[in-house]
Amino acid sequence: MFGAPGSGKGTHGRALGAIPNFFHCACGDVFRNLRPDSELGKIFIEHTSEGSLVPDKPTIDLWRKVIHASEQMGRFHPDADTLVLDGIPRNVHQAEMLRDTLDVVAIFYLTSRKKENLIARMQRRALKDNRLDDANLDVIRERLKVYEKETRPVLDFYGKKIVRRINTDGVPVETFFSILKHVVKL
Repeated sequence: MFGAPGSGKGTHGRALGAIPNFFHCACGDVFRNLRPDSELGKIFIEHTSEGSLVPDKPTIDLWRKVIHASEQMGRFHPDADTLVLDGIPRNVHQAEMLRDTLDVVAIFYLTSRKKENLIARMQRRALKDNRLDDANLDVIRERLKVYEKETRPVLDFYGKKIVRRINTDGVPVETFFSILKHVVKL
């Protein structure tokens, strides 16, 4: 799942993850579940409160630990399950760090023609899910700038052949239907 903050990566990634033989892993959720007084929890809060990305090495290390733990607990079966990533890789360096780990077969690029749709979704999510990183309009604007500068180039890293562009301006069920139409072709 790929797109700007507020594009619906989490919503649609969780929905795909509910289908047998799909496993959804949202890096942001992993970070938000850390204890805020832990070393990594403090790093996460420091960066997200500014709208910036958590440094690459701790992000990848934490992701690897979560995937390994999910395998050990029997929640993720890499030989049988399709891994649905959400929020990782967040930049080209992370994509390079994961090159030998991931076999990326498709990128569902969730897009909106209206930036105000993204902002409205993030603000609703801030209230609904108690997400402090989505509550401040200045932080939201910074996150969108960081996305354009650091995350969007990941599309070029993987190449256009595997990118499936999906407009998210409609209702969520229409968006999910568009995603499923691409999934069945894989």
